[in-house]
Amino acid sequence: MTVEFRRDETPFTETLKGLPKIAAGLQRAGVTRVGTWLTPGSGTLTYLQNFRQHARRLGEVAKVLKDHQIRLGLEYVATKTSRDPLKYPFVHTMAEMKDLIAEIGTGNVGIVLDSWHWWQAGDSVPDILTLKGDQIIQVHLNDAPAGIAKEAQLDNHRELPLATGVIDAGAFLTALNQIGYDGPVCAEPFSQSLKAMGAEPACAATIAALKKAAALIR
Repeated sequence: MTVEFRRDETPFTETLKGLPKIAAGLQRAGVTRVGTWLTPGSGTLTYLQNFRQHARRLGEVAKVLKDHQIRLGLEYVATKTSRDPLKYPFVHTMAEMKDLIAEIGTGNVGIVLDSWHWWQAGDSVPDILTLKGDQIIQVHLNDAPAGIAKEAQLDNHRELPLATGVIDAGAFLTALNQIGYDGPVCAEPFSQSLKAMGAEPACAATIAALKKAAALIR
């Protein structure tokens, strides 16, 4: 999603101007979903100030995308070590994201649901079951390094699905299947060992991990 909504008003308004042309091109290409992530806090804005700003700005983005039959996915970032340096915490759980999406209210905004952030937030299978399949725009699937406390985990140190079993991929995917989610699922491991493999072996390892995870769906 190309609009700069995280910074000051000027870059937001300037990048928003270019969105209709980009959205038209995406529509011609058959794209129906785009996504972005939210910074889980601010050094200057309180939760309520940040909430209002995000609702207004992302609402404007969503309206443009809706004109081109595109849905917008928003990902909450729940990693504690990413949130701690920021003075004022912001949306970092599924429940808070649902509140923000309801406030935006355009009807074409949903969640980018990442198993890492689901786990980091303390969200659960019952939380997923509160959703309908079409309320999720995209799914990211990862595992966490073993032997590190949850609150000490780093956002950019992850593993392929089922690499360690720290995150219950089977329960996560089974819940998504139960609510009828029918969109894309991708791995997002941020793994240095995977990067070191080279493109073809890394793709093969990722495909194998995704298939292994999918086989756990009950």
